[in-house]
Amino acid sequence: MVGTIQSFAQLSVQGTYQGKNLYIQNPIDEDGFGFCATKVTVNGDIMPGGTSQPAFEIDFAMFNIAIGEPVFIVIEHNDGCRPKILNPEVLLPRSTYEVKNIKISETGRLTWTTSGEKGKLPFVIEQYRWNKWVAVGEVQGKGTESENTYEFQVTPHSGENRIRVAQFDHTGKGRYSTEVKFDSALPPVSKSPAMVKDRIEFKANNQPVETRYEIYDAYGNIVKKGVGSVVNCANLVKGVYYINYDNVNEKFIKQ
Repeated sequence: MVGTIQSFAQLSVQGTYQGKNLYIQNPIDEDGFGFCATKVTVNGDIMPGGTSQPAFEIDFAMFNIAIGEPVFIVIEHNDGCRPKILNPEVLLPRSTYEVKNIKISETGRLTWTTSGEKGKLPFVIEQYRWNKWVAVGEVQGKGTESENTYEFQVTPHSGENRIRVAQFDHTGKGRYSTEVKFDSALPPVSKSPAMVKDRIEFKANNQPVETRYEIYDAYGNIVKKGVGSVVNCANLVKGVYYINYDNVNEKFIKQ
């Protein structure tokens, strides 16, 4: 995470070293003599070379910092002026992982091994259902370049299950693993009644069963979501709705 904090004559920034240096714009001091920044420290160590120039570079190689390590930079400066960090985004963690192995058991136990991580980012576990990828869990990444192993218990739905993991960094773009599949032995889930008044019930083999569900109104707005064997629909206005549950999409009418 990157953030800037200003107190009296001090600017600080923190993040994760990603192999790129930080560039600082250093205006002339308010009184016209010298430059604004007076001292820079990186993880408590003073940066050699000084700051007496209109722009300078913080070279992390001078501090023997490895890629993926946290950094905390403090720029001391004269009051009445303020240096500007030109590229703070280089300290944001990037998704760089490579999946060495990913597999899932018939009960939904997902395991995967990665290498090449350069920053701590969560892995989002996604399950394909209702004609889309749905986030069903999250595991915090370790952020180290060596091999890392993770696991997550997926809640299966009936039929074929498709699973993948993803990471999203500051660019907003997802980085996805290959998907893995397994066939669940769970019986199909049914919904009742067809014409809904106060509640919806889910059953499998004529027995109540919990399932993940989503309900949308006729305009595509989600009005209810959760996991359960019963959904209270008493507060829904009359009209047409769409429900996703188990691995099924259906339309129903609220009376």
